Amino acid sequence: MSRPDHIHFGYTVAPVDRAGSDDDALYRECLADCEYGHALGYDSAWFLEHHFTDYFPTPSPLLFMAHVAARVPGLSLGTAVLVTPWYHPLRFAEEVAMLSLLSEQPLHLGIGRGTAKLEYDAWGVDMEEARERFAECLEITRLAHAGKPFRFEGKHFRMGREVPMRPAPHAERINFYGAIGSPGSAEIMADLDLPPMVVANFPHHIQAQVIEAWENRTRARGGALDRDRPIMVQAWIADTDEEAQALVRHWAQPFFALQARHYQPDESAYQDIKGYEQFAKFFGNLKRMADPEQMGPWVDLQFVGSPATVRRQVQAYLDIGFNRFIVQVATYGVPRAVRHGMLRRFAEEVVPEFTDRFQDMNTTE
Repeated sequence: MSRPDHIHFGYTVAPVDRAGSDDDALYRECLADCEYGHALGYDSAWFLEHHFTDYFPTPSPLLFMAHVAARVPGLSLGTAVLVTPWYHPLRFAEEVAMLSLLSEQPLHLGIGRGTAKLEYDAWGVDMEEARERFAECLEITRLAHAGKPFRFEGKHFRMGREVPMRPAPHAERINFYGAIGSPGSAEIMADLDLPPMVVANFPHHIQAQVIEAWENRTRARGGALDRDRPIMVQAWIADTDEEAQALVRHWAQPFFALQARHYQPDESAYQDIKGYEQFAKFFGNLKRMADPEQMGPWVDLQFVGSPATVRRQVQAYLDIGFNRFIVQVATYGVPRAVRHGMLRRFAEEVVPEFTDRFQDMNTTE
């Protein structure tokens, strides 16, 4: 019996390996992950953007993706996410247009406003302007990709003259998604006509509220509900639930400690930054999450367990309304053998329950 064709599985790609690996080695690991995941049948590799620390140091996902587009031409490429307030919108639109010509596959570009004060301070961008800059960047990009000369006069960005976009993009290949961290953000992304993209950091009932809020606002404005809805979820699979739980507690502990250092929860008063108040509690919990004994609520939201358990967890997110899964195996400190083992087990023991795509691809090749 054929499976639905609207369920997709991709995976994260980031410069990670054993702690202490140099940047040359980390970037070689990224390329190895791209090639291995594609060979297994995953339809897309998703890159993260971060700057200045050991926390996924990928300052230019678009540059990296252009290289991968040539090296693995059959692989779709995505971002989770590009932080558009740090870009000049015209250059952003141009580089996305270039990538749409260099890649033979669809682009799945998650965009967001970012949440690390360290990065905002280094870029010299006011975090309280993030939401407005995000919206203006999106508007300029859409004007640029529409195929006609354009100009723009906004609050943060102004063009001195009317210009056309060169190169002209393959607009049909470009798919944008809006990063969402709360039901309120869901309504904002719906108003911007962006499908939702989330990370599995919130309980299922909150994720359900996000989807409901996005659908209600999209329906009210006459938008299309039949859109891809990506969610990024960590995957830790073993023969038993207990073994998988032990794996995630072992490997995730350094990741949470690094995350706490990157987001500086003790130094950054997020509750006093307009538009970021809701992140104060989440970032305040990062140090607590570095204790393996305190990870339980977060672990319950991930793909952690035996293959049968993980299949049930995938179905739970499908029931909420997600249909494009970004399997996160690129975690700080995790060596290639472990990452590839998780990718392989997920592809062979979980995915066939939901789609025939992997089987079809492997049969073809």
